[in-house]
Amino acid sequence: MNGSLEGVAVPGGAPASVIVGIGAYVPPNPVTNHDLTARLDTSDEWIRTRTGISSRHMVLPGQATSDLAVEAGRRALESAGQSGEPGHAEGVDAVVLATTTPDRACPATAPEVASRLGLGTVAAFDVSAVCSGFLYGLATAAGLIAAGTAGRVLLIAADAFTTLVDPYDRATAVIFADGAGAVVLRAGEPDEPGAVGRVVLGSDGSLSGLLQVPGGGSRQRSLGEPVKPGDEFLRMAGRDTYRHAVGRMAEASRQAVQAAGWGLADIDRLAAHQANARILATVADDLGIPEDRRLSNIAHNGNTVAASIPLLLADATADGSLAAGHRVLLTAFGAGLAWGAATVLWPDVKPG
Repeated sequence: MNGSLEGVAVPGGAPASVIVGIGAYVPPNPVTNHDLTARLDTSDEWIRTRTGISSRHMVLPGQATSDLAVEAGRRALESAGQSGEPGHAEGVDAVVLATTTPDRACPATAPEVASRLGLGTVAAFDVSAVCSGFLYGLATAAGLIAAGTAGRVLLIAADAFTTLVDPYDRATAVIFADGAGAVVLRAGEPDEPGAVGRVVLGSDGSLSGLLQVPGGGSRQRSLGEPVKPGDEFLRMAGRDTYRHAVGRMAEASRQAVQAAGWGLADIDRLAAHQANARILATVADDLGIPEDRRLSNIAHNGNTVAASIPLLLADATADGSLAAGHRVLLTAFGAGLAWGAATVLWPDVKPG
């Protein structure tokens, strides 16, 4: 596929990235469909039938991405400790934060998150790939480990994406939500539980206008003009996005499964970005993955952007629908356009 990492060689003898801890966090107060109908021309039935969402979580006034990230990161470090892995500062060499909603335009949010977690002066930086952020972050963390730059990485995916959504836009306000998920990765062997397979990534910037927030960036600022009304919010071309999402997620998934030496019939669990129930069903049907192997938490979490996949993995581990030894396929698609897929042999971990 155009823009993918298909065919890129992995250095011989480089260590694999192994998941040894997981944690997640969402703001405390759920927002139901009925809550949204107070300000939107919609209904609970309309939202549920078109998106699969019944409720979602939104940041409280004054709550920022870093607040979500710190809590998810803390829980992932605790999880690593419960698994017999060091969860303290000495056990983490780097923090990677996947987010599209940093606390400020400058500096990056990751260094503050690392400091608040008590991790001291470890390397810390942000990765921005919107809904594919966790997979792009996973590839980045794997690269740090493979290169020997880090032996252990805390990867956090967090977004307060509702701050970029027009609260009166029925097309987007009912879908997007806020949350954070995190994993701890260490250097290990490619055949051990928790090992992450090659991450397949791709992008198509010629279609960046399908999902965008036009205002607030350097292009708008360089004009010296104020943000036009509505340009501070997300704009989404839903139908075109749906079509590209299904095709790209399915294609990347097949490549990731092939790279792992698996067949699609070997997949025990599909953990896809929780964008929309219809997209999820269409992708799974395309791949031939039966309903009992599809993980989902979109009904009560909505679309949490970069946090979607790690939140799903944490929830599924907690409720037992994801267990040690399962062969898991991860896939995501979002603005950029950017997409990705990866495989992982699920370890025996307990969410922090």
